[in-house]
Amino acid sequence: MSDWTIGSLAEAIKTRNLSPIEVVREYLDRIARLDSTQRAFITVDAPGALARARALETEAPRGPLHGIPLAYKDLCVVRGLPTSCGTRTPDYFLSERECTAVTRLSRAGAVTLGKLNMSELAMGPFGDNAHHGDAQNPWRPGHITGGSSSGSGGAVAARLCAGALGSDTGGSIRLPAAACGIVGFKPTYGRVSRAGAMPLSWSYDHLGPMALTVRDCAILLGVIAGHDPADATSSRRRVPDYIAALDGPVRGLRVGVPENYYFDGLHQEVDAAVRVAVAALSELGAHVEPLHLPDPEPMVAACNNVMVRAESAAIHSRILKERPGELQPAVLARLAPGLQVSAYDYIQASRLRARFTREFIAGVFSRVDVLVAPTIPEPAPPLAEAKSGSTDDVVKRMGRFSRLTRPLNTLGLPALSVPCGFSADGRPIGIQLIGRPFDESVVLRLGHAYEQAAGWNSRRPPLA
Repeated sequence: MSDWTIGSLAEAIKTRNLSPIEVVREYLDRIARLDSTQRAFITVDAPGALARARALETEAPRGPLHGIPLAYKDLCVVRGLPTSCGTRTPDYFLSERECTAVTRLSRAGAVTLGKLNMSELAMGPFGDNAHHGDAQNPWRPGHITGGSSSGSGGAVAARLCAGALGSDTGGSIRLPAAACGIVGFKPTYGRVSRAGAMPLSWSYDHLGPMALTVRDCAILLGVIAGHDPADATSSRRRVPDYIAALDGPVRGLRVGVPENYYFDGLHQEVDAAVRVAVAALSELGAHVEPLHLPDPEPMVAACNNVMVRAESAAIHSRILKERPGELQPAVLARLAPGLQVSAYDYIQASRLRARFTREFIAGVFSRVDVLVAPTIPEPAPPLAEAKSGSTDDVVKRMGRFSRLTRPLNTLGLPALSVPCGFSADGRPIGIQLIGRPFDESVVLRLGHAYEQAAGWNSRRPPLA
């Protein structure tokens, strides 16, 4: 199954060249062989997956995902399975309803393989977890997967599932996508319902797809996008046909390359890979131009840091106040300051965010259609190195690793991470394509064209 994508699997099942039972058994066998070292899953539901596959075997096609094995970050509530949110408490997050995105995927025919590992409480960009084991990068064991959707990135890259859901408050879809050499898409804020998923920050959380190709992400997004009465922030905007949009023209698209911030202090191999990718976009017919962006550092400091801290501390106040000893030191260090954020600072941050967003969109997207920037500042570092030193050292290192993704959560813009190369020792590198609000179709179109031209998605991690 290592060469199958969601699209090709769906076609093989539709034409009866493969059966849902065959597909699910193959993925379960692969999980059994590899996941004891990969640590991508927290819960594997083999009996449930096989029962579902048997039922689908005799049914008419339910939708575009009929018989496709997926898995979900363990902050998504899935009926009948525990939701630990990466903590040591099996049912840390309870909800009266299943995660809306999971329900929509199931209605489209998807098979649930299980729940995926994650950084505790979704508060870490490295993917380490003291309770469930550190997720391993399939390309380079002992190196970070990226977080907090660590299991989602690792499982898709290792072909332990055909696709996954991740969540993204400051980069948690895009970081593991880049570090693990897959595609991850943070849609526009409000495009996908967060109902039934543990919140970290109501104002900054996004749910989105993670898969091997841009087309696969488009398939998943087309299923999960759209208004949900259970999430007051979900948009009522029409959901376009993302698949039909993939093959639209790229020639003439205006692509902006930041002159400031995003290329500062990059690892040399990341810088080189991203610039080669930008040149490839130009060869595809896009009009590439350098662009000076509003400095995102004041925006992140004044808005993201204040609002996410306050909201996450409010959401997790019980464990923070009653059982702080259960939390990993870096998680506790990041969570506790939120209790000290004043109402004045929070409201001011919210007002500033609105202003920054208006100014950014008006100033940037009047000139370009898509922005292109690195996703990660360096190839995935060794996990031991990332976790070394004092707690303060680790927290600062976390901030540096996620500094290229966090501004896009403050702005709520759609951002797609696509593989754009590898370091000399085989660690993946990713590029972000960033679009206007609700302009996912254009971002996917450009990402698909680049992916087809570059061919990085044809490489496989060196797993046994």
